[in-house]
Amino acid sequence: MNLNTDFKEKFESRHIAPDGTGTAEMLAIIGVNSLDELIQQTVPEQIRLKSPMNLPAPKSEFEYINDLKQTASKNKVFKSFIGKGYYDTITPPVIQRNIFENPGWYTQYTPYQAEVSQGRLQALLNFQTMVADLTGMEIANASLLDEGTAAAEAMFMQYGLRKNPQANIFFVSENLFPQTIDVLKTRSKPFGIELLIGNHETIELNDMIFGAIVQYPAGNGCIYDYTNFATELHERNIKLTVVADIMSLAILTPPGEWGADVVVGSTQRFGVPMGFGGPHAAYFATKEVYKRNIPGRIIGVTVDNTGNYALRMALQTREQHIRRDKASSNICTAQALLAIMAGMYAVYHGPTGIKNIAVRIHSLTTLLAASLEKLDYKQLNTSFFDTIRFDLGQLSTSIHAEAINNESNFSYNGTEATISIDETTSLEDVKMIVKFFAKVKGKHLNDANPDLLKKEIVSAIPSALQRSSSYLTHPIFNSHHAEHEMLRYIKSLEAKDLSLCHSMIPLGSCTMKLNATTEMLPVTWAEFSKIHPFAPTDQVGGYMQVISELNEWLCAITGFAEMSLQPNSGAQGEYSGLMVIRAYHAGRNESHRNIVLIPASAHGTNPASASMAGSKVVVIKCDANGNIDVEDLNAKAIQYKENLCALMVTYPSTHGVFEEAIIEICSIIHQNGGQVYMDGANMNAQVGLTSPATIGADVCHLNLHKTFCIPHGGGGPGVGPIGVAKHLVPYLPGHSVVNINNEHSISAVSSAPWGSASILLISHAYIAMMGPEGLTNATKYAILNANYVKSRLENHYPVLYSGSQGRCAHEMILDCRAFKHDGVEVTDIAKRLMDYGFHAPTVSFPVAGTLMVEPTESEPKHELDRFCDAMIAIRTEVDEVMNGDDKHDNILKNAPHTASVVTADVWEKAYSRNKAAFPLHYVAEHKFWPAVGRVNDTQGDRTLICSCPPIEAYAEFTV
Repeated sequence: MNLNTDFKEKFESRHIAPDGTGTAEMLAIIGVNSLDELIQQTVPEQIRLKSPMNLPAPKSEFEYINDLKQTASKNKVFKSFIGKGYYDTITPPVIQRNIFENPGWYTQYTPYQAEVSQGRLQALLNFQTMVADLTGMEIANASLLDEGTAAAEAMFMQYGLRKNPQANIFFVSENLFPQTIDVLKTRSKPFGIELLIGNHETIELNDMIFGAIVQYPAGNGCIYDYTNFATELHERNIKLTVVADIMSLAILTPPGEWGADVVVGSTQRFGVPMGFGGPHAAYFATKEVYKRNIPGRIIGVTVDNTGNYALRMALQTREQHIRRDKASSNICTAQALLAIMAGMYAVYHGPTGIKNIAVRIHSLTTLLAASLEKLDYKQLNTSFFDTIRFDLGQLSTSIHAEAINNESNFSYNGTEATISIDETTSLEDVKMIVKFFAKVKGKHLNDANPDLLKKEIVSAIPSALQRSSSYLTHPIFNSHHAEHEMLRYIKSLEAKDLSLCHSMIPLGSCTMKLNATTEMLPVTWAEFSKIHPFAPTDQVGGYMQVISELNEWLCAITGFAEMSLQPNSGAQGEYSGLMVIRAYHAGRNESHRNIVLIPASAHGTNPASASMAGSKVVVIKCDANGNIDVEDLNAKAIQYKENLCALMVTYPSTHGVFEEAIIEICSIIHQNGGQVYMDGANMNAQVGLTSPATIGADVCHLNLHKTFCIPHGGGGPGVGPIGVAKHLVPYLPGHSVVNINNEHSISAVSSAPWGSASILLISHAYIAMMGPEGLTNATKYAILNANYVKSRLENHYPVLYSGSQGRCAHEMILDCRAFKHDGVEVTDIAKRLMDYGFHAPTVSFPVAGTLMVEPTESEPKHELDRFCDAMIAIRTEVDEVMNGDDKHDNILKNAPHTASVVTADVWEKAYSRNKAAFPLHYVAEHKFWPAVGRVNDTQGDRTLICSCPPIEAYAEFTV
């Protein structure tokens, strides 16, 4: 035995799955002698990094967690009474443990393949039903990024619906939260929408106003009756958006009952931690008539091929991929995981429980107001739900000091203090506040004894605005209040969904890699989860350290000068990068530059984001090898030279190839006055080998929920920070509440200054534990795994594109178009894969009739072989159809096969039950049964049902 005190286990070996034997076997199949030889054949020499990334040495998992605990201790977890859209909340432990901390929920992909996504589809349908019920609206979507961006989406929907094409004014109540106004300023600017900020009670309406937005309760805490205002708006054909606190709607008359056209807000206080700003699920509810205008995802009810109840994403599931620059939104990632938590919070508490929580919040607020008024403090809100205001005058400094001494944070504006009560506030908290308010005046708690005042308080909600209508009446919200019932319900839904717990999810462009447990652990620590995004800077030292380090590391990886961590999705990162470029051109007196060149192969959010940023899209051709047609690019760059704003380019390309002309491409754009925006969706093939700055990009967004290990969460959360070259740093997004502004910062792109701050911890952990060598090896193994899959499958399915030496990057496109002639669609292959226990690769993107496969570095050889064996077996089944099987009734058209179908008394198929359910030997060892058969999208869109049907209706879904 050789003794060794220096041994330290490497996290790299946990993250990168292939071992030495597997690596050697794969290299042999590919036909190269070493991993480095493969990289030399894949990544062009001229763009390769000449030296390692300047990053700290890797930490072990044990070391990282211990060090992060020290960092976390620099955050001071004070009691937050700040409010302004963010509130402390109680996450029911059964939800925290079994959803928030459960890889069976957070490693799922967006539910595009409905048959293996029925659990989270039901959970999101619950969310939609909850939102529609509480807002009093007819239809709701399956969540948006945050309250500010939801308000912006409402503004754009109203702008698109306006009757007067000249109307360009949007009235904004001065009592909206300032961060929401900030986002509205950003989103309105490219379209020339004028924000008219003022008082809804005194505004003079005119025909140039197309829409209006108010807050309920208002940002100052007051409850206004907007009924007459809504009537006046509608008389002039002006639509009204209401930003509503969803908890208050349990006891306030819902906006849908007094004239709202759209209701938006955040569901954060339904059991989702503050997390220094996110991630949180916003909601968007509207009228049935606008169902085809609503942004984002909608879950709808339909049937499967046996007539049974089934769910799927409805209507414009991926509108930006279909309509591209004509899309009304670039939304690609929502906040599914957080929406599911909020919906489950309503399931757990039910209507009675939610009302009790809301009543208690209001009661404690009323008690506090009465107690402080007893001490001769003047309360400024005549009506309120959870927020009261005081003008403290000369006492403001003393009150502020006493609040800090008692580890409490209020919101301050000059001499005015605002106090917001939440679900976690106790009677003892109220007494604590009353006590130090009394102390400042030289009085005692007994001078305003809350225990005695409890019997005297009355509601501060006007009787006309007290809710009388019912909500959450569906049995789902009235059946699972005992924890056993709740646990079983959550698990029953989880069992219907395929996640990374079951098998590889080989989605091209989506990078479904390991989300390590150690990376996830800190997200729920109180030192990170219970911090308000507007907490004083001297209380958030831990967060500032993590954000600073992550900023520095991402700059080292990308080669850029600075990052903005504010964008909270990849598509929002695209938009933010383009807005920064737009501001840069304006700063050089070149605001006329509005042409964005985009390759035909680009991700659909690229043209949609460009359109949202006020640009005109010009499409660049691709050549026969799938690369950018440099000649066409050069011609169009010269043609539009005077107005060229930017090129949007994905690298490696959307076709999974390192284009060798990339430096020339970037140079052409710069020579003609434009900037280069690089889409970072495929960054998992770059890290440590090349970088956006090396190829010549000026700005790039990174999908932290892809390359940097934040889980996809069933369709969100995501994080899409942007990195920029030095000349663009002054224009990075700022914020109106927390001063993070640079010299020429654009206004905010999301509600919180650092976006979804709590999950930045995941990427921070990944980089810290991998180190520069580990990150580089991850990229190499992602390329190895992809080329191994390519080598095994290319004799069965044509691989559409490859590099000059026959290699793909980290993903490849399998061409299935030739099968269509014999009646086999690419969708049939995708559905049949479910019978083998796999989620389908990316279907028909970027080329219709194809499958785009990305295995990632986190999958071992034996898992890659399972997938390849399945694809080869399906190819044999395709041949059977092509050589004589019934073109309409065969094993592919009938896939996937559910347990109830396979075990039915009657079986009249031309193939065996065993072949349907257990096509390869390994399937029987761990069978994942799709919950429903092939989903009928057409019927669902014809009869759109987007909330939970009454229990009696379920019988209608069975034939």
